[in-house]
Amino acid sequence: MILALVIFAVTYLLMLALPKERPWVALCSAAVFMALGQLGVYDFSLSAALGAVDYNVLLMMSGTMGIVSLFIRSRMPARLAEQLIVRVPNAQWAVCVLALFAGVISAFVDNVATVLMVAPVGLAIARKLKISPVPVIIAIAVSSNLQGAATLVGDTTSILLGGHMGLDFMDFFAYRGRPGLFWVVQAGALMTVPVMLFLFRKEKGKLYGAALTPVTDYLPTWLLLGTVLSLIAASFIPNKPEITNGLICMTFFLAGLAAECGRYGTALAKDVLKAIDYETLALLAGLFLVIRGIERAGIIDDLSHIITGMGGGNLFLTYTIIVWASVLISAFIDNIPYVATMLPVVGGVATALGVDQTVLCFGLLVGATLGGNLTPVGASANIAACGILRREGYEVSAGQFMRIGVPFTLTAVLTGYVLCWLFYAGLGV
Repeated sequence: MILALVIFAVTYLLMLALPKERPWVALCSAAVFMALGQLGVYDFSLSAALGAVDYNVLLMMSGTMGIVSLFIRSRMPARLAEQLIVRVPNAQWAVCVLALFAGVISAFVDNVATVLMVAPVGLAIARKLKISPVPVIIAIAVSSNLQGAATLVGDTTSILLGGHMGLDFMDFFAYRGRPGLFWVVQAGALMTVPVMLFLFRKEKGKLYGAALTPVTDYLPTWLLLGTVLSLIAASFIPNKPEITNGLICMTFFLAGLAAECGRYGTALAKDVLKAIDYETLALLAGLFLVIRGIERAGIIDDLSHIITGMGGGNLFLTYTIIVWASVLISAFIDNIPYVATMLPVVGGVATALGVDQTVLCFGLLVGATLGGNLTPVGASANIAACGILRREGYEVSAGQFMRIGVPFTLTAVLTGYVLCWLFYAGLGV
């Protein structure tokens, strides 16, 4: 077990030290665990390794990324944002509405893709009003991170949670007779509106109507809607194959890609396929294997007992530790490997306490997803937002980011922390 713990610790340290090489680090670590399994050090056969990979998660992510790429190319997100903004009284409300709009998009689209979609509109607003775009783009980024936990397809962490707990699309809206995570997240979003209005209280400039972005291709919009509606419909099918959701996402993507190539030529396929984040897919595939390796070595059970001991066997204290520790850790560590590692640990904690894992798993997601908003390096969407601003000639300091990120995060996490406990703590095993 000590050898497995050392390999796991080295893997995590290397992922922190070499963020651009994380997929290779995870895959190499997975190869080491598989090699040790073949040598008989652990019970980790090749068949067990292949079974550790959640192919449904990987297919869902691949298909969703492809559809989102087509959606961005259609310019529909910019058109929708512009139609919303012309209806608000001033810049203060425009920024808030734009951030909330980014959140709505992010509930169904990857957070980084959402920032790439909506940021150009925020930059245009800042130019018209002659104000700094820094707080505007930061508000878009933190709002997109918040809503990533709202639906099954909103973020990689949500997809991981769905795979771990066997959740379907509709479980995020209604779960075992109680409000789902979607409503917890929306409550957090509503609570952040006064925070944003206060932060942008000085921005009273007027916005005037301008020509709307033209949209001539509506197929990607229908593809995105069709994917969501199909996932909803599939959630009502009993005993369906575990890979169903992944096949739905991939089918819509491939059908849409074929139709778009027929219209615009095969060169489009090359651009769209490039937009898929293969590094994240490789990272997840490697992490699935690494986590199964440390599970077979008994490390997951040991971590579960450590956390259980810290909570003194008290569910509320354990829940509190998981939520707020996740907030702090995710402020500095990417939440994808963190959540992937912690989900089986939290499941073990629930087993040790003899309780249902729902409240602990949902608390983990809330803390880890929103905790990334504390710092500019806590989430991929934040890094993307800072990159956009850098290309515009604005360097974002940690202080500038945290001026918006900290109050936004604390408000949203506190709301989610309270509601998750109220909704799910009473669920039976």
